[in-house]
Amino acid sequence: GNSGAILAQFFLGLGDRLGHLNVFTAADFAKGVEGGASYARDAMTEPKEGTILTVLKDLAISLQADVEAGIADFVQLFERARTRLRASVEATRGQLDELRRANVVDAGAQGFVDIMEGAADYVASGEVARPAAAAVTHDVDEQTAGSEIDVTQRFCTECTVSGASLDRRRVREALSALGNSLVVAGHAQKLKIHIHADVPAAVFEVLRGFGELSGQKADDMQRQQQLAHHQRGRGVAVVTDSAADIPEEEMDRLGIHMVAARVHFGNKSYLDKVGITQDEFYRLLATSPEHPKTSQPPPGDFRRAFEFLASHFDAVVSVNLTSRVSGTFNAAQTAAGRVRTHGHVYVIDSENASLGQGLIAMYAAECAAQGYGGEEIRAAVQAIVPKSLTLALIGRLDYAVRGGRVPRFVKVIADALHLTPVLMNRRGGRIGAGTVIFGRSRLTARFARLVRRRLDTRRSFRVAVGHANAPDEGRALLAAVVSGLTNIDSTYLTTTGTALGVHGGPGMLVCAIQEYEPPRRRPIDTPAMQQT
Repeated sequence: GNSGAILAQFFLGLGDRLGHLNVFTAADFAKGVEGGASYARDAMTEPKEGTILTVLKDLAISLQADVEAGIADFVQLFERARTRLRASVEATRGQLDELRRANVVDAGAQGFVDIMEGAADYVASGEVARPAAAAVTHDVDEQTAGSEIDVTQRFCTECTVSGASLDRRRVREALSALGNSLVVAGHAQKLKIHIHADVPAAVFEVLRGFGELSGQKADDMQRQQQLAHHQRGRGVAVVTDSAADIPEEEMDRLGIHMVAARVHFGNKSYLDKVGITQDEFYRLLATSPEHPKTSQPPPGDFRRAFEFLASHFDAVVSVNLTSRVSGTFNAAQTAAGRVRTHGHVYVIDSENASLGQGLIAMYAAECAAQGYGGEEIRAAVQAIVPKSLTLALIGRLDYAVRGGRVPRFVKVIADALHLTPVLMNRRGGRIGAGTVIFGRSRLTARFARLVRRRLDTRRSFRVAVGHANAPDEGRALLAAVVSGLTNIDSTYLTTTGTALGVHGGPGMLVCAIQEYEPPRRRPIDTPAMQQT
């Protein structure tokens, strides 16, 4: 968060003052810390006391006073600084309203004091202590600052900008209207940006005008806060990746956390569904001379999500894109193996994508809402995976050919014979052509009939329909699929994301069906899904 960006800027300032010296004195060090503290404060648009900024300032003041008093020994200098910093961080408890209400100190400030404690120990002994094993604890009654919904901007947004002659002032001015808690740290060739914003895509778009972006992330602070403080009735958190297509209102209702994949148009990269909306994706897909590529979220993104959630819940269940078409599942598994918190992380291969993956993730969250434990959810989800089917009507093969998924001769044959392929997920997670529709007339109605043949009227189903920038056709498909049926539990309509959209292109229609019985155990107060 912004404490990390501020700390990086402090070290940058320290290095600018001392980096050219082969040997430096206590006086040099005091001036270096003063420069680092000044750099850190200058990086903020609205510096606040009671944060890491205050502790940095107090360290600079302490060192300068000791140097002026004639102290030149670094051991003594660090010991005196240690005492001053402990008092400084304790004082943050009363400097910000959020900290005062929760009776806690600022976490970023405490983190910096921990660093300086280690430095003081090393200066005194010349030895690096072996770290003790971290004690994993879980206190459901712990006090934390910001325990009420007081987040005015939704996403904690970060990235790095690389370029030539970057102007921090101009970057700050360009971003200031897009959010708050803005930190612009770095130098003329590379800047680290941190901002709390409602629309991360707007932040990234502005920054592309200054240089090349990397390290993009946007954490949903509102959902984190809801999960941490307002869902104590459940012991399991549910995560999915952005390949799952779930309406935003259902994500909010069920408290599902998302880890974003990447979408690349040439040398421009976007965070799926965060740094670029589905509408913007389809606009670029139709107009860009370069066909997009998608890449899985890095394990670090999963690990960050897992560690946060597993520190607040007894378990975390991650429902991921089929491992047969992506490394996303493996990235999540790798991250889960590195998590060291009290909550166990279960990673599940959905053997599905898009809407089908979304229905499976929703089912996992419904189980969590009913009080299921992590192992129980894992078993329940694995049981419903083979009962979840996704079908996609690919009206044009142009985009699949451009992306290399379909050989050009297949498109030539399909066009000549007027064939429209329908993709399906198969047992084991493979996704490919399941059947074809002959002819190009009344495709929506014929696709609906194909779906209806798979709806056993003796069982209950829920149905999800997605469209690739074709809302009218999506509504027509949903109406045609459920018309006259009494065994449909619930439905939703949404825009299809990149997982299938990159291959199907604008106009594609997707339908997922799931044989469904609501999980029941300890009901809690959550609004019912839209009833058909």
